[in-house]
Amino acid sequence: MPSQNKMERKADKLQRRYEETALMLNKNQEEFNVSDAVFDRPTLEGVLRLIQKKKIDKIKGALKAGKEAHIYWGTAPNGTEIAVKIYYTTSAEFRKGMMRYIEGDPRFKRIRTDPKSLVYTWTQKEFSNLQLAEQGGVNAPRPIDFLRNILVMTFIGVDGVPAPLLRELPLENPDDFYDKLTDEMRTLYQKSGLVHGDLSEYNIMVWEKKPVIFDVSQAMLANHPLAPSLLQHDVETINTYFAKLGVEVYDNKELEEWVKSGEA
Repeated sequence: MPSQNKMERKADKLQRRYEETALMLNKNQEEFNVSDAVFDRPTLEGVLRLIQKKKIDKIKGALKAGKEAHIYWGTAPNGTEIAVKIYYTTSAEFRKGMMRYIEGDPRFKRIRTDPKSLVYTWTQKEFSNLQLAEQGGVNAPRPIDFLRNILVMTFIGVDGVPAPLLRELPLENPDDFYDKLTDEMRTLYQKSGLVHGDLSEYNIMVWEKKPVIFDVSQAMLANHPLAPSLLQHDVETINTYFAKLGVEVYDNKELEEWVKSGEA
């Protein structure tokens, strides 16, 4: 067994690393918009463990503060840019609808419903959905790792500037982009076995003239009982948006059937 002194030295080293991580995240309070709601001790410890696993090297700045999570820009040890999504564990409003999107998913059979555990499961679900998206060849952020309420994925953008959202960018060729996006919806369904369920101009980025689908935490397996209604919602939302841009969109029912059964 390790000696008492050796164990104490290891504990002291971990404590120093924890304090260094806390200092790194809090040294620019305004830039990072750090609050107790985001970086509580378990989250700081999780960031430290991901640093030790060499998934994160540095967290450099805040990108977005949403109703569910903060998203940060950082770098991996090899210098590549990463996005770090940290879900809130204290937002009751955010947690209200979670169970609807988790129950019935065979990947999560034993679900603890206390607030923190539920958020941890939600983070795992988004990581798992990103893995399925990657395996299917969907144009989406690539998952790197997750721990507790922390999700690490590839950064879409360059030099800390994220790719614009669909709603933020006038499209050069809306018809072509619509075709590319519906192809991605079909690939997500047929190759990854997922329905996004909340697809809109707010969670589609435009990068190299192609759609990048993100925010897949609520996405459901295509064989889930809720999947048909979620696909209907996605189709109607996307068709409504592009119709306003003057695109001659497909009939809603025809597009749904094509996503489910057309060639991919």
